[in-house]
Amino acid sequence: MESVRAQRLQPGVGTLRSLRPGVTGAPAASGPPLPPPAPPPAAVAAPPPPALGLGLGLPPPPPPLGLQGPAPPPPPGTGPPAVLREAVEAVVRSFAKHTQGYGRVNVVEALQEFWQMKQSRGADLKNGALVVYEMVPSNSPPYVCYVTLPGGSCFGSFQFCPTKAEARRSAAKIALMNSVFNEHPSRRITDEFIEKSVSEALASFNGNREEADNPNTGIGAFRFMLESNKGKSMLEFQELMTVFQLLHWNGSLKAMRERQCSRQEVLAHYSHRALDDDIRNQMAMDWVNREQNSPGALSRELASTERELDEARLAGKELRFHKEKKDILMLAAGQLGTMHSSNC
Repeated sequence: MESVRAQRLQPGVGTLRSLRPGVTGAPAASGPPLPPPAPPPAAVAAPPPPALGLGLGLPPPPPPLGLQGPAPPPPPGTGPPAVLREAVEAVVRSFAKHTQGYGRVNVVEALQEFWQMKQSRGADLKNGALVVYEMVPSNSPPYVCYVTLPGGSCFGSFQFCPTKAEARRSAAKIALMNSVFNEHPSRRITDEFIEKSVSEALASFNGNREEADNPNTGIGAFRFMLESNKGKSMLEFQELMTVFQLLHWNGSLKAMRERQCSRQEVLAHYSHRALDDDIRNQMAMDWVNREQNSPGALSRELASTERELDEARLAGKELRFHKEKKDILMLAAGQLGTMHSSNC
């Protein structure tokens, strides 16, 4: 019985009859989302990320940092919005002043030291405090670099970078700014924050208090997610919600609903499951099947994802959802290439 339940909760887009990963249709369409939790006071909220839709009835996660500007990305070579650039530099200078004294700060070293300091003070970093950088292969500028923080959050170089070293520093700057601001008390999920967020959701959808207390409703599931993450920071909550965003994007939530999985089952299962290679591989196989059923679907989705990733990167936003999408699609493209080679 337990093995059947586990199969129903697999991320692959299968049917209840087959109980295995596989594609039966297109990804789930987004339903009307609930409003996102309010960002901290004086923040300028970024445009909301893709909503989780009707699969769970949950709203999108809050933006990691309210200083991310909502303006569209500038033309290549002109740099990011001035407010973002100034905010990043101000945080880096402040961090340097309080940790290293006055003088030029090495942001790459500072970011690593920040997370090592968090670990030494008891932060629960399951994979250690190592900050990981990834350069996008290129033989000419502008160079692009991504940085992944120990919890899984991802940021990228947000400026026009003429060298690889500058791209690395640019990624480290935006990651350091978000890391520092994430420590502010206003970035914690508290009882007050939960009540305010749920009340705003009820008001937006003309709901009643009974809905908020019923975990089988969308607003009730929203409250359950917030209650389950009480005390965590917005960045930690974002990392968790990335899993649900990917499940929705891939059509997995819709498939689980068709397999008669309840919201509570899905929430309980994936709230404690890290994004791993098994989830990525199953989603990649779904896109292989989609491409075989509808040639061109994979290349269209990949092109759209790359545009979204670049726009989010230049605006200084958290990138893990967009980058995981791209990695899954590239994995699917690689599997298709392997299949074609073996058939020749």
